[in-house]
Amino acid sequence: MEIELWILLRVFVAALLSGLIGYEREMHGKDAGLRTHMLVAVGATLFVSFTDLFILEYQPLAPPAPPGNFRLQIEPLNTVEAIVTGISFLGAGTIFVSGKRDRVQGLTTAASILVTAAIGIAVGLERYVLAVGSTLMIWLILYVLGRLPLRSGDDR
Repeated sequence: MEIELWILLRVFVAALLSGLIGYEREMHGKDAGLRTHMLVAVGATLFVSFTDLFILEYQPLAPPAPPGNFRLQIEPLNTVEAIVTGISFLGAGTIFVSGKRDRVQGLTTAASILVTAAIGIAVGLERYVLAVGSTLMIWLILYVLGRLPLRSGDDR
């Protein structure tokens, strides 16, 4: 149960960090706002944290033994690949072409969803400095650069 409480703490941190990004998107009236971004990071954190649970659960099945004996192999990168694939489909759903001069909209929101998953992965791997620093950088990109006078077609 101790590991589950530790994972729950990771999930809470991921929700807080991604909430900053989601709040910024929400303030700009984007459909993928606070709740969506928080759910993406929470999901990514949980998926990555499952690796810890798999190791604990199945470690007794794979004791150290001579070569050729049954071994347990866990590939964490497969989890990350699955997260990126799933989130990419979610992000693609936010992108559309507007009838006005065929403008593409939703790219920034799709990108923010993808990097929110990366924050969740970082938290799941207990890389809190990386997660917090990245969250602040993403927020600055969205909030500060979103205030700059850019071309009128920029997705804000």
